[in-house]
Amino acid sequence: MPVIRLHDADDAALSAALRDYRDLTDVALRRVTEPEEGLYIAESAKVIARALAAGHTPRSVLLQERWLTDIEPLLGAHPDVPVYVAPGERIASITGFDVHRGALAAMHRPVLPDPRELLREARRVVVLEDIVDHTNVGAIFRSVAGLGADAVFITPRCADPLYRRSVRVSMGTVLQVPWTRLPEWHEARPILQEAGFHVAAFALASDSVSLDAFSAAPPERVAILLGAEGDGLSTRALAAADSVVTIPMLHGVDSLNVASASAVALWALRV
Repeated sequence: MPVIRLHDADDAALSAALRDYRDLTDVALRRVTEPEEGLYIAESAKVIARALAAGHTPRSVLLQERWLTDIEPLLGAHPDVPVYVAPGERIASITGFDVHRGALAAMHRPVLPDPRELLREARRVVVLEDIVDHTNVGAIFRSVAGLGADAVFITPRCADPLYRRSVRVSMGTVLQVPWTRLPEWHEARPILQEAGFHVAAFALASDSVSLDAFSAAPPERVAILLGAEGDGLSTRALAAADSVVTIPMLHGVDSLNVASASAVALWALRV
């Protein structure tokens, strides 16, 4: 594979090749440019390995010299992928942060499946409505992977699961768990209903049922619907739900962080 050591900071061709890695901490910029350009950034040898195991294709790698021997074996099936090697301070000047996990890879985004395809054989799924915090999205994917739901569905305004922070927090499980985007609720609700899913919205409401009671005799197919911190689920999401479920709380605390709530719900409703 081509190993390119970075020496000339002003080389125009090199600058263009490294464009994928520039300004990684600019969330607003990356939220737009990464999906538009069909890429995402995998950070660390472990995450890169999971991305490759999931069948994703790299288009380049950026790393420090000492990580080269860890990454080279992973790229055996991609011998033409350029590997850029540079000192840590040079990589930090490109990316905007100190890369402590050794390596970054610009990966081609996979094509998202049709929601109906993921629902066909599923029994437990998670639906995320407009959760904009990438850390929460990544943590929820980790709970889904560890506690056994079949897929994750996100609404049009939900944060990108393939954003670098989401991937890192998830420990790479966003690359293992099947997921896709749903359309707006007037289209999404019939898709879930036609697949036979009972939509359980986790929210505070006067007519809610306790998770203890709901999990005692759950429907065969359940979509766990979770909303953003602060605002919670929209009125459209609540209207699309078949049940509103509340996690019982103590000591005057009314709710959990959404990532923690996802873990509790998945555990209680595990198949």
